[in-house]
Amino acid sequence: MIPWHQYVFALIFILAGLNHFRSPKLYERIIPSYIPAGKTMVYLSGILEIALGILLLVPKTQSLAAWGIIVLMVLFLPVHVYMLQNKKASLKMPKWALILRLILQFVLIYWAYLYV
Repeated sequence: MIPWHQYVFALIFILAGLNHFRSPKLYERIIPSYIPAGKTMVYLSGILEIALGILLLVPKTQSLAAWGIIVLMVLFLPVHVYMLQNKKASLKMPKWALILRLILQFVLIYWAYLYV
């Protein structure tokens, strides 16, 4: 039986992924210029978040999905650092909120590891 917190975690990723399609310009602004094909990356990461969220709810693919989320969160770390360094990419968020977002990545990594 899948615990309730796993459903919550999966839903967070599914909704976050859907948001990439609802507000792609927002995500394009936070992608560092050294990452190629920013718009494509926004959609690709959205698809991955949705897929991994769904796969996390299937017992046979749960572990694979958890590892996928961990890798994705590690790949997102440069974006969060970029948001701290670049005023335009910061989305006018206060510095403390950007630092909290960066720390949240590690919380999400740990949370995903619970389902490996």
